[in-house]
Amino acid sequence: MPAPLYRAVSLILLGGALSACQSSAPPPVAAVAAAPAVAVAPLPTGTGCGPSIARTQAIVETDVRTGDLSAQVGTRFGADLSKAAGACAAGREGEAMSLLAAAKARYGYR
Repeated sequence: MPAPLYRAVSLILLGGALSACQSSAPPPVAAVAAAPAVAVAPLPTGTGCGPSIARTQAIVETDVRTGDLSAQVGTRFGADLSKAAGACAAGREGEAMSLLAAAKARYGYR
């Protein structure tokens, strides 16, 4: 094959190969439905066992409503928090905070 013809054929083949590698348009993106909004009450403020337990309970309730925590686990967690709240109401702050910390650790909360 003569050199000029060989170059022309090579360029045509190379051009075809390169154009096959190029994408004309990106693939379509599927629409993602937005998660339904969940009303979140403001968390209790303050220090001590009462507000700390109330904050944790509010977070657990929200997590159950949003499906981030199963209702069964939420019920068990709530029972543990009730024990802590009872100790707090009886004036046993140290015991209440210890029960709260144990419950949070048991269910993976900080």
